[in-house]
Amino acid sequence: MKRALAAVAAVATLTLAAACGGSNDDNSSGSGSSPSASASGGVSGTVTVFAAASLTESFTTIGKQFEAAHPGTTVKFNFGSSSSLAENINQGAPADVFASASPTNMQQVVDAGGASDSKTFANNVMEIAVPPDNPANVTQVTDLAESSVKVALCQPQVPCGKVAQQVFKNVNITVKPVTQGADVKAVLTTVQLGEVDAGMVYQTDVQAAGTKVKGIEIPADQNASTSYPIATLTKAPNSAGAAAFVDYVLSPDGEKVLSAAGFAAP
Repeated sequence: MKRALAAVAAVATLTLAAACGGSNDDNSSGSGSSPSASASGGVSGTVTVFAAASLTESFTTIGKQFEAAHPGTTVKFNFGSSSSLAENINQGAPADVFASASPTNMQQVVDAGGASDSKTFANNVMEIAVPPDNPANVTQVTDLAESSVKVALCQPQVPCGKVAQQVFKNVNITVKPVTQGADVKAVLTTVQLGEVDAGMVYQTDVQAAGTKVKGIEIPADQNASTSYPIATLTKAPNSAGAAAFVDYVLSPDGEKVLSAAGFAAP
């Protein structure tokens, strides 16, 4: 009888151990298949991106695609003029990635130790934006020099302001704006609201505005361009996420979005 009871106890012990072992195996398997660990390759958390205002539409799309490709991540954008963003970064604003509309502003961050490497991912050219009915009948760059034409430009230190001045230099004219925007989107807004007759913006901004404005293309021999560098920041709170986002922008998927938005390949 004692032998029989011992045998039953042994079987019960083995059964309980097996059950516990099965439970541990299930938990281990569930942990290994979690989205943030497998699908995102260890990338998680918030990725804060400081980006030029002209990247608003394309980077918003890229951000959503990046989040889908890396479950568990959230991309937070701060769009503005590259000059002000560079200044903010150099003053210690927490960010993971900087995407500039000017190599000059990127170099300011590099020189201050905020980034050590950058890669150019796109190019852009200028275009004249006018209200849909084009009240001042603007047809070419030289029309902007007419005193009767109300023109909006970006502030001189902003990339779109500097590139616009290069265009004016190419055609040997002086343009006196009635207003100067903090970034290219501010200039575009004044055109959309009918507050000015024309604004100097990027080709991509005219495309993004759709029917809200009319674009007047500038001949290649008169036009000027700017390149867009991107970099992970030295003090990035989420360095892994920063590197992954930069890689995505440079990937074929990122290039496809940028091309559709009107950016040229570097």
